[in-house]
Amino acid sequence: MKVILSTLNAKFIHTSLAIRLLKAYSEHTFDIELAEYTIKDPVMNIVSDLFQRRPDVIGFSCYIWNIEETLRVIDIVKKVMPEVKIILGGPEVSYDTGHWMERAQGVDFIVMGEGEETFHHLLQVIEGDRKYHFVYGIAYRKGEEVIINPPRPKSELNSLPSPHRFPEDIPNLGKRIVYFETSRGCPFQCQFCLSSIENGVRYYDIERVKSDITYLIDNGAKVIKFLDRTFNINHSYAMEMFKFLIENNRGCIFQFEITADIMRPEVLQFLADNAPPGIFRFEIGVQSTNDPTNVLVKRRQNFEKLSRTVNIIKNSGRIAQHLDLIAGLPEEDYDTFRKTFNDVFALRPEELQLGFLKMLRGTGLRRDAEKYDYTYMDQAPYEILGSHKLPFEDIVRLKRLEDVLEKYWNAHRMDHTLNYLMRHEFDSPFDFFQEFGDYWEGQGWQKIGHQLEDLFTRLFAFLAFRGIKRMNVALGLMKLDYFLNHKYKPRKIWWDNPIGKDEWSALMRRVLDHPEAVSGGFAELGIGERELQKHAVLEVLPFKLEDVLAEGTGDPPAGTRPQQLLMVLYQQDDGEQPVHYTMELESAGTALK
Repeated sequence: MKVILSTLNAKFIHTSLAIRLLKAYSEHTFDIELAEYTIKDPVMNIVSDLFQRRPDVIGFSCYIWNIEETLRVIDIVKKVMPEVKIILGGPEVSYDTGHWMERAQGVDFIVMGEGEETFHHLLQVIEGDRKYHFVYGIAYRKGEEVIINPPRPKSELNSLPSPHRFPEDIPNLGKRIVYFETSRGCPFQCQFCLSSIENGVRYYDIERVKSDITYLIDNGAKVIKFLDRTFNINHSYAMEMFKFLIENNRGCIFQFEITADIMRPEVLQFLADNAPPGIFRFEIGVQSTNDPTNVLVKRRQNFEKLSRTVNIIKNSGRIAQHLDLIAGLPEEDYDTFRKTFNDVFALRPEELQLGFLKMLRGTGLRRDAEKYDYTYMDQAPYEILGSHKLPFEDIVRLKRLEDVLEKYWNAHRMDHTLNYLMRHEFDSPFDFFQEFGDYWEGQGWQKIGHQLEDLFTRLFAFLAFRGIKRMNVALGLMKLDYFLNHKYKPRKIWWDNPIGKDEWSALMRRVLDHPEAVSGGFAELGIGERELQKHAVLEVLPFKLEDVLAEGTGDPPAGTRPQQLLMVLYQQDDGEQPVHYTMELESAGTALK
């Protein structure tokens, strides 16, 4: 009996841990192949590939991001291979199982919950006596009737074979994200999350975990993402793992979901002192800072402690942080969400993701949807359309904010400009992104693509439309950010009235004649005219850049009109970032940034 385990990933760089766990458990008994696709692949391409493999059984791993595409594939598979048994599994079909059996008539079985033992038992019964009523943890068809068997007890994790040792995975380990679990379960009961359904946390033996990670790194893995719902819930386990990864990373990057307000001071200090810059990335779910909301969704959170953790990590400069918010939770209206957003943005995370509540099957909030007047999409991803506190009109506005937040802040194309605008020109970060998002949609820009210079010209157009107090400072910072967005000297600029050829030559001559007036470090470079012509850009700023970057407004002292020369030097070696310098044009002062 030939078995294919398949899934449709969101992107090519993603890999499925689930189907590898199933194969590892059953490959010594059955002929099992893995077949991964993406949700962007044409359905007929997927079906054609499956058809040519001549399977007897196909198992699909199902999630909110792939369920609709998966069902389209199944519909055609059953028409061209009606004898093939179709099995579904995964979090999307483990709840409301009767609904899926009724909707997808081509599906023969659904595996509910953890699948390794259940799937293996089901394959044995399919090949054997077909007495499906003995297989705990499945739903199956008996004529026109759907039978849902009792659940199967949880697996002993250390009895499960490793899913990370398949030779066929080795060529792609360095090209794709490796998903890894050290535990299953979650100690918390957040009512919007499927993890709240399983009580308790079970761990793999830590030496086994270390062995698998060493194997992956030895064979070229570049990014490993841990799927543990709270990686740091067991402090000693987490500390030992952090130490191991620091000592054995060899340039591999590790991503974790952590609960920041329970991070112990000694762990924080260890990471701040010892984590190599760039190898760790923390994802922290804040979701809301509104206390009544957190009470209703059974989310225990100490925002003061969370903020302490985020700030210590950020100040260390060693670990990137990604913070999550959810709009639409109970008792969270537009105004309280504005406060939530500003509370979290004040921490200045490297990324701030604004998501919208999804009414996942099996969660407490979906069960209590009527209590909060929730309306939501009937099909995955079940995103809300309105609630007792957040009407659709407000959701649409927040969608506009989310769009520019992703394009500008999370992409880090204009950090100097945005920080200045949010400090000095807008009432709050939320108001900046909301006003800009409203303007963006009003211009119809959401319907068209963009290149780098488009992002600058569109922000400039918005600032001119709105009218800000210090447009000259904003424009100067935008020029700096535009220069720093290039690895090599840019071929074109987007602003009007650039420095003329004669002025450019005069300023360049001044730099060459007085390099010490730029900085001692610049003078030591000994760069000649030819190199500067090739690798430097110049611009004149009507303010002192270092004062503005130190969070000043850019207002000059009374009776003065300072000017500075901004020079950005692009490095000749690949991988080196451009460096910017300033030089006083009316005094002997110098500055290096």
